[in-house]
Amino acid sequence: MQAAANKDLVRRYYEALWNRWDFALADELIAESIEFRGSLGTSVYGREGFKEYMRSVRAAFPDFHNRIEELIAENDRVAARLTYTGTHQGEVLGIVPTGRRVSYAGVALFRVVENRIAAVWVLGDVHGLVQQLRGGVTASAGMPPR
Repeated sequence: MQAAANKDLVRRYYEALWNRWDFALADELIAESIEFRGSLGTSVYGREGFKEYMRSVRAAFPDFHNRIEELIAENDRVAARLTYTGTHQGEVLGIVPTGRRVSYAGVALFRVVENRIAAVWVLGDVHGLVQQLRGGVTASAGMPPR
């Protein structure tokens, strides 16, 4: 049952905390000493650092949305395959706002301790994101082989 509860926690993390920008929920879902690496490659430590990272993403993409494509859980670990979308309205990765709508893929690995997210490591397709922001080829989230 722990794996199912942890998957529910990760769903809530994306659907309520990120997709609704419910910063207050971070105090409930996120461990005080979280170790976090986001899809843009930024690493932060602690709940307040995590909230600052969220604010920076929101400043760049006010309509940022996380779509869970797949969740896999075992014991205290959860893996998520994701698609991120948003409209570029603020500077990100040194690129001034373009107004472009983007979509890029990511994978997140979570560790849950005492019903809170204690660690998150995310790898986002930053190369594909930058290509889209600069007006290049649109990246695709793609599907893993069966």
